[in-house]
Amino acid sequence: MKIGICSDHAGFELKEIIKAELAKRPDVEEVIDFGTDSAQSCDYPDFAHPCAEAIESGRVWPGIGICGSGNGIAMTLNKHRGVRAAICWNPELAELARLHNDANCLVLSARFISTETALEVLDAFLKTPFEGGRHERRVEKIPVADNR
Repeated sequence: MKIGICSDHAGFELKEIIKAELAKRPDVEEVIDFGTDSAQSCDYPDFAHPCAEAIESGRVWPGIGICGSGNGIAMTLNKHRGVRAAICWNPELAELARLHNDANCLVLSARFISTETALEVLDAFLKTPFEGGRHERRVEKIPVADNR
């Protein structure tokens, strides 16, 4: 598994903690960090767009986005047709995002969840497969058609 990760300044500290935890997992081949590289104020789209492009191309699976609330980075990631980024603040939401929505990007709110909870959410997201079935046809309807 090659995982892409990105954050803004508010998510930088949590991103670094998550990268360290991912490095311990035998199922993680590589973590590609799309930035930011410090807690200096920055703009989340500058890092979310390259991460989203890597998810769309299949270069990484899954992606992880982190910002203060999770909202801005999720909005940016979800502008990309092949990205299904889900803001999750507990393990149950992460499981449902994978089971029912085939989420391919986990979004965390650095200012609103503890590090312990973030790691539990990450674990649930990574270990939960997509259920398919009736959910597959719904997921297929998510992208907006190019010919609207």
